[in-house]
Amino acid sequence: MDPGGRPADPKPIPRKSKEARLHGHGRAGESFGRAGPRGGPAGFGPPRGPSGRRGMKILLVDDSERLRRSLQHGLERSGFAVDAVGTGAEGLQYARHGGYDAIVLDLMLPGMDGLEVLRALRASGDATHVLILSAKDEVEERVEGLALGADDYLTKPFDFDELVARLRALIRRKFGTKDPVQRVGPVAVDTARREVCCAGTPVHLTRNEYAVLEYLVARRGRVVAKSELLAHLYAGDGQGSVNAVEVFVHQLRGKLESAGAPEVVRTRRGHGYIVE
Repeated sequence: MDPGGRPADPKPIPRKSKEARLHGHGRAGESFGRAGPRGGPAGFGPPRGPSGRRGMKILLVDDSERLRRSLQHGLERSGFAVDAVGTGAEGLQYARHGGYDAIVLDLMLPGMDGLEVLRALRASGDATHVLILSAKDEVEERVEGLALGADDYLTKPFDFDELVARLRALIRRKFGTKDPVQRVGPVAVDTARREVCCAGTPVHLTRNEYAVLEYLVARRGRVVAKSELLAHLYAGDGQGSVNAVEVFVHQLRGKLESAGAPEVVRTRRGHGYIVE
């Protein structure tokens, strides 16, 4: 909160540097090629539960604490909202109740392994896109995972940028489009670059403003409740409120109107917001 009592909003989204590459190498012999995303040390920071929301929701399930922390940090820097857990049982519980846009699932998990998690999800009718992480020697398990309904896979070691690109492709597939640029009238939302233009002119949005617009555009034609937007911007850490959502929408509308697109985000009183 700022001194005036208004919800704080991060600075405009910086462009990702080429240092945001990260390589995971298996279990006990795990190592990382470069430092963690944006030059920070890999695995830096305390363990975290449900994450502060910033955009499309990802569930990360991997029992390697170091890799899990590094991937969560990198994905959040790339604009995703990430929940990260270390066991199959936790992963299944989160997946069933979290409303995720995609799941990153390691195969080698303690107790309930990744294939069991995937099998349980598909048996319950959960169609969330799943990207499998596997070691090079897990070919049979990877083939079985694809047969059980996984949507994609990466073998370790992998490039962090490739993981991000594959996740964004899966999420576009979820919403029925292959084009990373979504257009609403004169407004173009580039979900790959996380940039917005109006009639070819850049519109500079903060991280939260962009997250609101991207979420609404992905659900075009559907009314989205303020509480649903709140769940994507924040977790249950007490930082957010419906008032904050209203402020971000107000700021977003002001910037779009100044750019020449005043009617992109509409209000359905008593229900929420919609992009048509």
